[in-house]
Amino acid sequence: MARNGNCPRKVRVYTDGIYDLFHQGHARQMMQAKNVFPNSQVYLIIGCCSDELTHSLKGRTVMTDVERYEAIRHCRYVDEIIRDAPWKISDEFMEKYKIDFVAQDSTPYVSNGCDDVYKEIKEKGCFVATERTEGVSTSGIVARIVKDYDLYVRRNLQRGYTAKELNVSFLNEKKFRLQNKIDEMKHKGKKVIDDVKGDFIQKWEEKSNEFIRTFLMLFGRDNLSQIWDKSKGRIKDALHPRSPTRGMSPSLSEEDHYDNQRDQRHDSPPAKRAHHLSLTSDDDEDEEFLSPTATTFPSLGFTRSIRDGH
Repeated sequence: MARNGNCPRKVRVYTDGIYDLFHQGHARQMMQAKNVFPNSQVYLIIGCCSDELTHSLKGRTVMTDVERYEAIRHCRYVDEIIRDAPWKISDEFMEKYKIDFVAQDSTPYVSNGCDDVYKEIKEKGCFVATERTEGVSTSGIVARIVKDYDLYVRRNLQRGYTAKELNVSFLNEKKFRLQNKIDEMKHKGKKVIDDVKGDFIQKWEEKSNEFIRTFLMLFGRDNLSQIWDKSKGRIKDALHPRSPTRGMSPSLSEEDHYDNQRDQRHDSPPAKRAHHLSLTSDDDEDEEFLSPTATTFPSLGFTRSIRDGH
């Protein structure tokens, strides 16, 4: 009837535990118990054992029974809490609270010389299984605290707890406080270094941006074109200096002079005669034709004008 949704009333489901250091694994187990019959309404009852019973059969708890009751009460899946619940469920207990089913994980719970405290419930067919949440447990949380014991002691000393409240000896207290001071100095030194580094980086970025802006203003695309045009002429002058030649107008470049000479050669071909200079008087002719039959190469004679005894 509970599975099919034909039950005329709410199905009363019970689950129990210690619920020390209430965590998500506990909450998930209660959620599964609440939704164990999806087609029916479930009234979830939670049983929590007292400190006296728990300490005698399982061990010491971190939270007191009152604290554990209060933690369970604030879980939204819980409809009712049974305080000082029994370690093993009896028929009388189920009849007293009108319990229809007991929800727990299917792993046998060995305790107090018993192979499984839920064995009788399973045999009656009143047991529904839930699944444990892997990776989280009260024992695991305690193990993490014990592993980092010094860290948590220093943390609480820094927050104002006394060595007596933490059950710490005088020497350990001084050691932990010294470690806190050293860590505080390290933290402050690191903060100062980070601040200086951040300020330096910020100033460097500002200066670099200013440098880039100045560079672009001086050597932008337009300015670079102008600078190149001016420098190109200077480079050409340096590679080909413009020196004036004899008989050439200073205003003409070497290229123009060479072009003029080439044009003159084309217009008037060179004469096939050579000048022969002889030593004569001022009234004589200075030129004498070289006989073409005399020699293959023209002979050159040098004249010297003798004037006024020179």
